[in-house]
Amino acid sequence: MQRKDLKKNKVPTFISVVNQKGGVGKTTTVLNLATTVAASGKKVLILDLDAQGNASTGLGILSDERKLSTYDFLMSNENINNIIKNTSIENLYIIPASQDLSSIDMDLAEMEKRATRLKNIFKKNNITEINFDYIFMDCPPALNMLTVNSLALANFIIIPLQTEFFALEGLSQLMITIKQIRKTLNQELKILGILLTMYDRRNNLSLQIEEDVRSTLNDLVFNTVIPRNIKLSEAPSFSMPGVIYDQKCLGSIAYQKLTAEFFIREKKYFLKGEI
Repeated sequence: MQRKDLKKNKVPTFISVVNQKGGVGKTTTVLNLATTVAASGKKVLILDLDAQGNASTGLGILSDERKLSTYDFLMSNENINNIIKNTSIENLYIIPASQDLSSIDMDLAEMEKRATRLKNIFKKNNITEINFDYIFMDCPPALNMLTVNSLALANFIIIPLQTEFFALEGLSQLMITIKQIRKTLNQELKILGILLTMYDRRNNLSLQIEEDVRSTLNDLVFNTVIPRNIKLSEAPSFSMPGVIYDQKCLGSIAYQKLTAEFFIREKKYFLKGEI
C-alpha cells in the first residue's frame, strides 16, 4: 500500500540511529521512538538502511511488499512517493529495506560522490515537498557506505549503547568516524544523545558501565535508559513496536520518557540557532 497524499513544504529533521555493533537496540529505538514521535502529531518517515530489513518487518511490511525499497531509492531515479509505504500507525511511514542492500558498497564503488548520494537524492526529490517533520534512518551494524551516507545527510545522531564491558571501546571508533564526517561531508552533524540500552539495574556491570559512560561523556548521554524488557523483544514478532504492543511495560515507558527528552534536546539546539 502506497502512502496517502500529504501536505507540502516542510523541511524534515534527519536523525541517524547508528552504532557499528549489532544487537545494541538500534532498530528497537528507531521503531519505538519514531512511533511515539508520530503519536505526538508529527509526520514521521523511517528509512530502513539495513539489508536485514528488521525495521520493515517490525512494522508488518513483508518481503513480497518490498518490490521497491531503499536500494531502488539509492540506485535508480525512482520517485520517493512511489517507494514510501503507509504503516498501520497514524503519521508513520517507511521506505523499506531489501536484501539488495547487502551489495550496495560494491554498487556504489565506482560512482562519483558516493558518500553523499543519499543527501543528493533527497535534494533531487525536493525534501520540502514530502511533508515529513522527522526522518529516522536505521543504519546497518557496520561503518560502511550506507552508514557514511546516513551521517552525511543527518542533522542529529542517536547512538544506542548496550551496557556491556566493551561498550566504550566500540564507541571510540564511531566517534572518530563522526569527526571525519564533520570535517569532510557534514560540518553541521551533531550528536543528539547516547542512549544506554539493555540496562539491568540488578546487574553491577550495568551500573558500572553507566557510571563510566556518564563520567566520560557527561551531557552527551541521555538521562533516560532503556531496560532489558521481554515485551520490547516480543513486539516485532507481532509486527508492531513495543510502545503499541504493551504501552505499560517498562520498556515502553522508557521510550515515552526518551521521546520527551528527544524534543527537549532538539529544542535546545534550535534555540541556539544550531539547526
